[in-house]
Amino acid sequence: MLGDIGGTNARFAILPAPGEPVHLLPRTLTAQTPDPVQAIRIALQGYEGAPPRSAMIAVATRVDRPSIRLTNAAWTIDAEAIGKALGLERVTLVNDYTPVAASAAVLDMGRGDLVPLGEPMPPGSGTRVVLGPGTGLGAGALVPIEDRLAILATEAGHMDFGPIDEDEMGLWPHIQRVGGRVSAEVVLSGPGLFRLAKACAAEHGTECPFTVPNDILMAAREGNELARRTLDLFARCLGRYAGDLALTFEASGGVFIAGGIAPRIVDVLQAGGFRRNFDRKAPHDAWARQVPVYVIVNPEPALQGLAAIVTHPERFIFQSQGWAAV
Repeated sequence: MLGDIGGTNARFAILPAPGEPVHLLPRTLTAQTPDPVQAIRIALQGYEGAPPRSAMIAVATRVDRPSIRLTNAAWTIDAEAIGKALGLERVTLVNDYTPVAASAAVLDMGRGDLVPLGEPMPPGSGTRVVLGPGTGLGAGALVPIEDRLAILATEAGHMDFGPIDEDEMGLWPHIQRVGGRVSAEVVLSGPGLFRLAKACAAEHGTECPFTVPNDILMAAREGNELARRTLDLFARCLGRYAGDLALTFEASGGVFIAGGIAPRIVDVLQAGGFRRNFDRKAPHDAWARQVPVYVIVNPEPALQGLAAIVTHPERFIFQSQGWAAV
């Protein structure tokens, strides 16, 4: 069984055998299910195949022990509890951006998995960076080492993030702090999109008419000026942050943007502000312009990445925690 548990959604799938197609199971919402065991049981209700013998589950938080609490939801993910409740032989936990990084090795622009931002360029052979604004902001890297691929899961979404020009400096005092800080995740996430809209409205002395991030996406489609200004700012900030990660990891292989927001605003990201800010990396702007950037539009990159790891375990190096039956 494959699992991708985030702050909003819990997605599961079955990989019947190495190399076989992934069998997707119904998605559940973390807020509507008391714990991961119940969510898995609900997902398996309509599955008629052989029961899974093991599980690899990606979790949206730092994975440094076999029982961990989600960053943006109330669940505790306990490998032993899941394994014993479901009668599994072993349960492996990884950071949620471990399989997204692995997916960067198997997703294909020719199959419609990827949409380029800027001039279409094939992925390079060097390091690839993945990031994704959703309920939070995940990031990781896929680093080639001889004939293997090392996956680096990070908490780069919690780095400080600040203004770079006069327009942003006027806006920044209005942005809601989280834990006393403005991190990248504070602005580059679903809740962050809402914070940007409120800050833009406050800067102009108006009320923010939106109540949830999805309101902004819908209003932008209808031509609402505040929503369009917010999405333009979001795209520019995302481009700047993605370019910073490309520099950090020397990501000549490309940058891949996942998460729940980017696939829904591909047109905004292609409009120019994202790429201009991605490339604005003097004295390395010439290098940045040569880095290919894609939005991952495949609906389940984490599950595809998990399937790749399980099918070819010898190909990937990554950190994990887990439990095995005696």
